[in-house]
Amino acid sequence: MRNPDFSQMLKVMNRQEPDRPVLYELFMNMPLYELINGEKLPKDAGDVERLAFVARAFAGMGYDYSSAHASSFGFPHKERASLKTLSLNEGFVITDERSYEEYEWMEPADVDTGMLAEVGKLLPEGMKVKVMGPGGVLENVIGLTGYDNLCFMMYENPKLVRQLFDDVGSRLVKYYELALQHECVGMVSSNDDWGFNTQTFLTPAQMRQYVIPWHKAIVNTCHKADRPVLLHSCGNMRDVIDDVIAIGFDAKHSYEDNIMPVEEAYEAWHDRITLLGGIDVDFICTKSVEEVSARCHAMLERVKGRGGYALGTGNSVPEYIPLPQFMALIEAATGENPLKGK
Repeated sequence: MRNPDFSQMLKVMNRQEPDRPVLYELFMNMPLYELINGEKLPKDAGDVERLAFVARAFAGMGYDYSSAHASSFGFPHKERASLKTLSLNEGFVITDERSYEEYEWMEPADVDTGMLAEVGKLLPEGMKVKVMGPGGVLENVIGLTGYDNLCFMMYENPKLVRQLFDDVGSRLVKYYELALQHECVGMVSSNDDWGFNTQTFLTPAQMRQYVIPWHKAIVNTCHKADRPVLLHSCGNMRDVIDDVIAIGFDAKHSYEDNIMPVEEAYEAWHDRITLLGGIDVDFICTKSVEEVSARCHAMLERVKGRGGYALGTGNSVPEYIPLPQFMALIEAATGENPLKGK
């Protein structure tokens, strides 16, 4: 398999044409990492060993970066049932001023990011880390309040809503500031699902009031550190894509055919923002290897001479994705099947 070369990923993020096709995924899954590496990750593996293992698998599939979280920082809430879907109305812990005052916030500065320094020493040559967030601004507020509760709260207690978004947003900015101190971090993913298939979770006006300003702060933080930053967000973005571009995101990830196929999105937006991935997960799961390969090759042909695109799935690589079809995607970009002979 080809050697990692993060400069190719940077070309994509800068809306340039790379020297060869580039791959992008938000994250994949441990059984796939183990299959690629030809060994199991030890059950007692620490954070550094686990992240180095994942990086080796990313490199083994032809990626120029590896995904990682900067630390164990997050916004604790109660468990939510997670089967084929995830409820937006379970696990909430804040519903009023009293429960807000009782909530114990984690602070990013209290959680060590030193594992990034150690992982940086173990990365394959030419590779960098893409740091992901522990969820995003809107996702975490919904996790703390529940979606229905948040909608009512916006009308019944807007002051508390403002405080919640500020509490979450400011901590995420600090989380990324700490991560960006590490040289191995080459780019950032601000991952924050914003909508349903038909519209955003909040009205565009509410998104601009509560959510988008904190993403602007995250973008500014990354650019101040001279790193590109992408927005990973599921849902229908048509009403706010101009905002995403205006606040300076270098790239947008997550596409579904039933909302807007990546081919259509590329033609609409590629002259203003980089597009990543987009080969719909359902398409990969339900179509033949030949059909997946044809669509991937057609997408790479579409962007030839235009730049600003990396090939990948529309969202991520779950354990149920059929490996022959996913390997067809990999092979379209690299010319090699990393599982051949395994």
